[in-house]
Amino acid sequence: MDLESEILREHSKQNMVRIARWVGTDSARFKQLMELFLHGDYRTTQLAAWVVSYYCVEWHPQLARPWLKPMLKRMQEPGVHDAVKRSVLRILQFVDIPRSLQGSVATVCFGYLQSPDTPIAVRVFSMTVLARIAEQQPDLRNELKLVIQQMLPYGGAAIRARAKNVLKKLG
Repeated sequence: MDLESEILREHSKQNMVRIARWVGTDSARFKQLMELFLHGDYRTTQLAAWVVSYYCVEWHPQLARPWLKPMLKRMQEPGVHDAVKRSVLRILQFVDIPRSLQGSVATVCFGYLQSPDTPIAVRVFSMTVLARIAEQQPDLRNELKLVIQQMLPYGGAAIRARAKNVLKKLG
């Protein structure tokens, strides 16, 4: 399958699901998809991200593990589109982040969470990723609670809804 052509052929849920099923648990096929996500042009990256984050990683989170460092690096590149950040953070909600990357991921997520210029979806996904890290790193709980409580009065409905869930989870 010419994966890039198939991704660009049709922007539909049906096409994305078809591609995700083709990828399945095959790490070589997932590698092809990740190369498009990490190095494709804007449109290809956007559509590949849809397949990666909404289907492949939700269905088979273990596929993402070898790609966590490259994804983290890509989302921090200057000028990277918010769609890449949003997709990587969405993926991080479903995978077990290795201890060796938790500090880097937490730093990036706190930065996004505290920046009012960051799009809502990126901030909301950052909150969830930080809550998952805080389950393994209890020292982060109080810091995360404080940041969430500080942003609550200024957050919109999505921020407030996710914050309520995260604060409940944190205890």
